[in-house]
Amino acid sequence: MKLISCNSNIPLAQGIADYLNMPLAKATIRQFPDNEVFVEILETVRGEDVFVIQSTSKPVNDYLMELLVTLDALKRGSAGRITACLPYFGYARQDRKSGPRTPISAKLVADILTTAGANRIITFDLHAPQIQGFFNIPLDNLFAVPLFKRDINVNLPSGNLLVVSPDVGGVVRARALAQKLSCGLAIIDKRRDKPGSSSVMHVVGEVQGYDCLITDDIVDSGGTLCNAAEALLQAGASSVRGYVTHGVLSLSAMERLEASKLAELVITDSILATAEVKACKKIRQISLAPLLGEAIARIRDAQSVSVLFE
Repeated sequence: MKLISCNSNIPLAQGIADYLNMPLAKATIRQFPDNEVFVEILETVRGEDVFVIQSTSKPVNDYLMELLVTLDALKRGSAGRITACLPYFGYARQDRKSGPRTPISAKLVADILTTAGANRIITFDLHAPQIQGFFNIPLDNLFAVPLFKRDINVNLPSGNLLVVSPDVGGVVRARALAQKLSCGLAIIDKRRDKPGSSSVMHVVGEVQGYDCLITDDIVDSGGTLCNAAEALLQAGASSVRGYVTHGVLSLSAMERLEASKLAELVITDSILATAEVKACKKIRQISLAPLLGEAIARIRDAQSVSVLFE
């Protein structure tokens, strides 16, 4: 087996390598002065089971192109099987036609990953589960819920907990966490006027006196999360925390979070944290490396990955 890291999240890739007790394969992945991507794999991969680790986060197109060129290099190097590990799958929010003459970009990305040479995909918390059907190759969509459960049990062992979905679309994800914590569930009735902007209408469920945990797959501008926290506190919640898998945190998200009434935002390291994110006292990261490393080991050994959902 070989592990190869592209440039989007080398610390996470190193954490996975440490978990598996093996080194990252040597490779050169860089850009020419005109920003064309150049890749050279510096070890033989003929017949090997190769796992390429790359989140397609900002700059999305650069990192996606790095991944595609790396997949092509491995395919032309006669790798036995190539698994693309995308802790964060970019373009996942464009999963359907939102209007006339608009693309389904998630399907396009699925097609080009397969064409480039991927034989299998590993990812975390897809924004829309139906994206799995866009691929004609095996895809393992892992979940951060087990990590969140362990973190909550350590840091809030005696809390009067209530899991909150920030919108109707996230109810399945929120229910999964609520079931693991054996607690109740509430829902935020949200209206989105335009992309990146939302307003909370009202809270569905009793939140008075509860320590509320808002769980979601992505925090981008932070508007939904901060508005939901405000609504929950106005409805009588004792405290509000966020548990979100992918910390995209674009635009003015950091300022919004700093000024919000959230007690804490817990995110994973699916996206490499910027210096600003690391400096924010309200944000704490937990690592996907053990979970992703275990998934890689089980796929290599042809074992079930279902136990990772527990």
